[in-house]
Amino acid sequence: MLPPTTSAPAGSPHLSGVPVAEPDLQPRPTRVRDRLRRLHADDGMSTVEYAIGTLAAAAFAAVLYTVVSGDSIVSALTALVERALSVTF
Repeated sequence: MLPPTTSAPAGSPHLSGVPVAEPDLQPRPTRVRDRLRRLHADDGMSTVEYAIGTLAAAAFAAVLYTVVSGDSIVSALTALVERALSVTF
């Protein structure tokens, strides 16, 4: 379908009576975006991806728990709280 056309207004540098195409104001999708949509048409994650994500989250939680529950962290946090409570105003 062709875009609508209008005649050039009087006094314009265009020849009067010659159809002029109106600008298309809608943004056109880029070619890269179209290619990526066609390449990755699968929406959402599969069961394997959920399993791997859950396993990675559990491993990260275990490492974080080990670090935070270590003696050095506990003693540092205890010292920080004691110092904060012993401040005189």
